[in-house]
Amino acid sequence: MRPWTRLQDFGALIAGLYAALSPIWVSTTGERGAYWALIALGVLLAVAALISLAMPGVVATEWLIVLFGVLLFVAPWVLSYTELNGTSWVVGVVAVILGGTAVPPSLRAHRQAIQH
Repeated sequence: MRPWTRLQDFGALIAGLYAALSPIWVSTTGERGAYWALIALGVLLAVAALISLAMPGVVATEWLIVLFGVLLFVAPWVLSYTELNGTSWVVGVVAVILGGTAVPPSLRAHRQAIQH
């Protein structure tokens, strides 16, 4: 698989950037947990997606995308900002779906790289 071509990773990159930048338009006043969780997990999600785009045979980055999606989904309960949960939930679900659908092609690319 050629680098910079997988749509799932582009979607995960956009989701990560959306989460990281969402404190600009989503009021997180008084919710420091929400503010930092969205920024930190969004940046980590975007970085994992960029690495996955650049190196499509690295399966670990796809699993990291799934992990960061799960963390975004549960963050409102863990960090007690359930009033602002919409952004975390949506981005988390999108990341899990996109990361999960990118695992099989990444495994195939990894196996092809090993065989050559």
